[in-house]
Amino acid sequence: MIDLRSDTVTRPTDGMRKAMAEAEVGDDVYAEDPTTRELEERTAELFGHEAGLFVPSGTMGNQIGMRLVAEPGQEVLCDADAHVVTYEMGAAAAIFGLSTRTVVSDRGLLDADALIAQVRPQGDSYLTGTAAIAVENTHNRGFGRVQPLGELQKLWDWSRGAGVAVHLDGARIWNAHVASGVDLATYGRLADTASVCFSKGLGTPVGSVLLGSAQRMATARLWRKRLGGGMRQVGVLAAACLYALDHHLPRLGEDHENAQHLAERLGVDPASVETNMVVLDDVEAPVLAEAAKAQGVLVSQVSPSRVRLVTHLDVDRTGIDRAADVLTELLDR
Repeated sequence: MIDLRSDTVTRPTDGMRKAMAEAEVGDDVYAEDPTTRELEERTAELFGHEAGLFVPSGTMGNQIGMRLVAEPGQEVLCDADAHVVTYEMGAAAAIFGLSTRTVVSDRGLLDADALIAQVRPQGDSYLTGTAAIAVENTHNRGFGRVQPLGELQKLWDWSRGAGVAVHLDGARIWNAHVASGVDLATYGRLADTASVCFSKGLGTPVGSVLLGSAQRMATARLWRKRLGGGMRQVGVLAAACLYALDHHLPRLGEDHENAQHLAERLGVDPASVETNMVVLDDVEAPVLAEAAKAQGVLVSQVSPSRVRLVTHLDVDRTGIDRAADVLTELLDR
């Protein structure tokens, strides 16, 4: 079965499993797991932050990250298709009492001026003040779109004088880094808090690292425990992340090349493919997905007329070509 539904479906490689099996571990709730501490420190250094905290999921990382920069009753502003308000089950409101408000964007593309124009002042007795703005890079519902560095910089520069924080949902920031050539530390310095995920393109089974100041990460550790995310000998998972940094980060370009190849095979404009996602529009998505599955290819239906294909380390060029053969035949029908 060739699974192109998401880059979350990857399985640990033999090398990763070996690293996990050999990991030195301790009790991480006591901050005594050496492998986890190494991962947190290394990731923080990569992104130019003081500290990091290993959490079970990107959703937990995002939600704690936003809570660190916004108080209950305050507002987080983001685009209308952002993961933090689309796929995280209303957690900001349900758990933390945060209000969210959204601005419609062009397929997830960051427009700093459009967001800034919607910011509401804090301290007004009639308005819900905007405490933070959340940015997603790459953008999931924007189908792997990389946010322009100039817009990120503009938002950051404005936020410093406005007293508004910036949270980065960096679930696929690794893909943005490889596709754009922008250094991870450059992306990192343009956010007060950031959540970076290891279980998508980097192919680990579990885990994200939340980044920020040392003081904020100390508070984040308390929130993680309150939410049931305090883990014990979690070095077996952190070891997979360390392995991914050494072995899977450098190869992300292969996924991008495979996505370009797949787009060309399917008649999709390669210019619309920035990282590892290919979108088929104006199709009968349920019919196409079922027919492809019957021939051993799994795809993701994102709307009744749209299908998403995601390349990753578990599908090589031979698998891409096999998927393209199946899908081309079905589309020709």
